[in-house]
Amino acid sequence: MQRRDFLLGVAAFIALMPARALAALWNKAAFEAVRLDAARKNLDIHAEIPSADIQIIAPDRAENGAIVQVEVKSAIANTEAIAIFVEKNPTPLIANFIFSNGAEPYVVTRIKMAETSDIKIVVKAGERYFTAAKNVVVLENGCG
Repeated sequence: MQRRDFLLGVAAFIALMPARALAALWNKAAFEAVRLDAARKNLDIHAEIPSADIQIIAPDRAENGAIVQVEVKSAIANTEAIAIFVEKNPTPLIANFIFSNGAEPYVVTRIKMAETSDIKIVVKAGERYFTAAKNVVVLENGCG
């Protein structure tokens, strides 16, 4: 019974949200961009700083690009968002996770990779952007 009440509460919250608030959650232009620089621009990402405080756990070699598990954790203070990019995908922006105050900046997801490429992570903390990357060799294409 609690699960149903929770789901009804979430549905009511979304239904009552103003359209502009929903649009802020979904950046259509960034997700539909076909070039990495365009996706970054649509997310207002600029002047990225390389950081060893971003941990990326992904396989060195993916047997099948259709299912590549990626785990990302940020040790950067005041992390507000974590974006995942794969440059050689048809649409490079894979995900953009936004964290509320106090939320642990940690995500685990499965992504598709069209071919061997870097998985690039961009972390937003305040007005600064930090980045790290990990190369994944794809043995069988996952998307096209």
